[in-house]
Amino acid sequence: MRIYLDNAATTPLNREVFLAMEPYLFENFGNPSSSHFHGREARVAIEQSRGIIADLLNATPGHIVFTSGGSEADNTAIISGIRAHKIRLAITTPFEHHAVLHTLKALEKNGEIRIVYLKHDERGNISLSHLEQLLAASEQAFVSVMHGNNEIGNLNDIESIAAVCRKYRAVFHSDTVQSMGQYRYDTQSLNVDFLVGSAHKFHGPKGVGFLYRNTALKLQPLINGGAQEYKQRAGTENVTGIVGLAKALEIAYRNQSANQKHLVKLKERMIFKLTDKIQGISFNGNSAQHHGTLNSVLSVSLPDLKSGISPLHYLDQHQISASGGSACNSHSGAGSHVLAALGYDFSRPTLRFSFSRYNTEEEIDYAVEKLASLYVKESLLERAEAYS
Repeated sequence: MRIYLDNAATTPLNREVFLAMEPYLFENFGNPSSSHFHGREARVAIEQSRGIIADLLNATPGHIVFTSGGSEADNTAIISGIRAHKIRLAITTPFEHHAVLHTLKALEKNGEIRIVYLKHDERGNISLSHLEQLLAASEQAFVSVMHGNNEIGNLNDIESIAAVCRKYRAVFHSDTVQSMGQYRYDTQSLNVDFLVGSAHKFHGPKGVGFLYRNTALKLQPLINGGAQEYKQRAGTENVTGIVGLAKALEIAYRNQSANQKHLVKLKERMIFKLTDKIQGISFNGNSAQHHGTLNSVLSVSLPDLKSGISPLHYLDQHQISASGGSACNSHSGAGSHVLAALGYDFSRPTLRFSFSRYNTEEEIDYAVEKLASLYVKESLLERAEAYS
């Protein structure tokens, strides 16, 4: 059986979520825009799901717009927010997901905005004083800073960021795809304008997500057509996915405390064992810190291997799934933009291990044992060459 340690890329579907979705694959298959019985059943399911998510975020149903996932939600918030309010300055970080960075860069290329990146230290902690300095000098700005980084695990203080944005009347968007389900968001006290969720990051189905939006802001739909989603997102809703999304987030909130304790235990165990068994290992960003990091993500820099063997492929051959960084970049052939922004030495191999409540301590021990065995082989090979 394979060991799965790439939960930042996607998580396995919770069986309780599947059971909640199943009736909407077969019996309750109607189009939610239809006025007959089958359509009404589907519409009720959508609005009940919207209500569940709104309650969890301390919002109202009108704040929630369903999308195809996190990337669409980010694009909607950024493009609609900037264009509807004719904003000319965007402030962000070099560590954002490409759904944010590429969208902002496209707007900049069109001449619609100017982008300024926040200063940061060697671990990727951003400067709040720089943010305030920029906002104080601007008429209006769009600020996009993620909560939890999907590659190095850094957590940004979005409460403080939101407060600064509110002080200077800036629009604040936070990509919360990686942290949604792991942390509670009270939108009434947080004062954020946009939050984003994607079901497959918290044991829900792929292909469905949501955007929390400040209804006081004007928005232009990214997808035009019908009047679905309060005229904010045209297209027949993914009823099955939406039901699964709401159930998955409900379960994540219900088990949040126990899940976090389990993740901390797994992460600390892996840090201890890796440090003990592999000389010269280090950790990126705040990844190995006790605070200011996602408990689910561990970014590891490994000693170089003269043999040229890829640690990632080696683990895969031994039935262990991990990643070299973000899954979104795995086929591009380019190094991680997050690590590049930290000045990372790409001559060293890097791995990202990411955990879920379904992982066990035995799986952690096995993964470390196999990775360490690669360096034992390297050491034996070097000794043999020295004596030859």
